[in-house]
Amino acid sequence: MGKIFFTPGPAHLYPTVQKHLLEALNLNLGSISHRGKQFQGIFAETTANLKSLLGIPEGFNIYFTGSATEIWEKSLSSCAGKSSFHFVNGSFSKKYFEFSKEIGLAAYKAEAPMGEGFDIAKISIPSEVEMICCTQNETSTGVQMPVADIHALKDRYADKLVFVDAVSSLPHPNFDWNKVDNVLFSVQKAFGMPAGLGVWIVNQKTIEKAKALKAQGHVATPYHNLLSLVENGSKNETPATPNTLYIYLLGKIAADMLAKGVENIRKETSTKAQMIYDFCEKSEMFDPFVKNIAHRSETVIVANTKSPAAEIIESLKKDQIVLGAGYGSFKDSQVRIANFPAVSIENVEMLIKKLSNNY
Repeated sequence: MGKIFFTPGPAHLYPTVQKHLLEALNLNLGSISHRGKQFQGIFAETTANLKSLLGIPEGFNIYFTGSATEIWEKSLSSCAGKSSFHFVNGSFSKKYFEFSKEIGLAAYKAEAPMGEGFDIAKISIPSEVEMICCTQNETSTGVQMPVADIHALKDRYADKLVFVDAVSSLPHPNFDWNKVDNVLFSVQKAFGMPAGLGVWIVNQKTIEKAKALKAQGHVATPYHNLLSLVENGSKNETPATPNTLYIYLLGKIAADMLAKGVENIRKETSTKAQMIYDFCEKSEMFDPFVKNIAHRSETVIVANTKSPAAEIIESLKKDQIVLGAGYGSFKDSQVRIANFPAVSIENVEMLIKKLSNNY
């Protein structure tokens, strides 16, 4: 048996990755031009499969970058002339907020302690804010922002752009695409691929905002901002030489997920999450870090540990099971358990059995 990675990214590879990667190599996709018809076909197929999988309607486009972190910078630079608002309750949502300050925007935030979510009804966003930045799944702490809360923000602030970082949750969350303007993710988590590709889902309202800012003399970062992605994307191309292998691979994995059924994947994810949380609730060694059930992530479960986390992680490696360590200051006292589609119910049952026997 090979290793089973419950790490939150890079994560366990989707079962069909090897097959599709070998196909790509046999097709010499690592050497083709990103200005040719073959690449254009790959771009078109991958975006079409993602739109089908995620239920993305007409009026949204998909663009590819080197990482989701890159999209943070591009989104702020291209779509906000003066200000942004951020929900901060972990290390990654904090970094998105700090990016805004670093490029000179007026950055507002609502901040919650680590392990806690937000009461959206009690938060007021200043009128001058142009874009609202939500981290739907905070990978560092295992806190989710319920999709209903994100939709409610758009209902309340229809004039503002709503950006959603779904890096460690898609394809699990089921968005109403009328109530979000942008969603971004990277492939090394729930899509079960090696790292090296960011995906930006963008609606026309966002593109028009970027065009309006440019017309007003706003200068976005020159390295392939949103409008350069739009220009090249209209031809099924990218501004610079992309990771063609991974764009191809993503399209094939999206097709595999379509064949399984996204609702089946979502139900299975919820089932596995409940199994892990139930175990942690009953265990004398582990307890869920996030106490509010509504704010518990279903894709990255974070548990406090009574024993040093490093000892637990090392002991499981003997059984070919790899857990994620706690993030930052929680490294010694927490484990993070990724619950992505590549990990089966049988894998989760094995993990729980090993933890039960050992602890």
